[in-house]
Amino acid sequence: MTEQDKKNVYELMLAQAGLLLEKESSALANLSNMSALLKQTLPNSVFTGFYLFDGKELILGPFQGGVSCVRIALGKGVCGEVAQKRQTMIVDDVTKHANYIACDSAARSEIVVPMVKEGQLIGVLDLDSHLVGDYDDLDQAYLEQFVTLLVEKTTWDFSMFGVES
Repeated sequence: MTEQDKKNVYELMLAQAGLLLEKESSALANLSNMSALLKQTLPNSVFTGFYLFDGKELILGPFQGGVSCVRIALGKGVCGEVAQKRQTMIVDDVTKHANYIACDSAARSEIVVPMVKEGQLIGVLDLDSHLVGDYDDLDQAYLEQFVTLLVEKTTWDFSMFGVES
């Protein structure tokens, strides 16, 4: 896929996300639809989903993919590192990342984007691909826009997940 084709795909995804989020503010509905939209948009994905912060650790939220890790401590694995540092991280080859937690043996590369609102950590967006080096700065830029849109348009009441808000 050319860089322009990739931009076009992401622009369409952001437009679709905007429409889906326009009249819905439920965290459960929005996280579920956004994980499905990501899975449809990014065909190399083996996992597209969210981990939510309960004040102590990350807990698996809505996702598309195979069975996954349920709880992740801050600082552990790529998701835990991103949650702790609140900075997006791209891992080109998960087999060479010392702090990687293997939840799915099909995963070869990963990008994780923090979800923060008004200085408070909400969770992380986690994407895994079956290809090595599948994510780059362009993915990061668009996925950070995607997360910003999601965070702004959603009412964050996690009581339905058993997570403190």
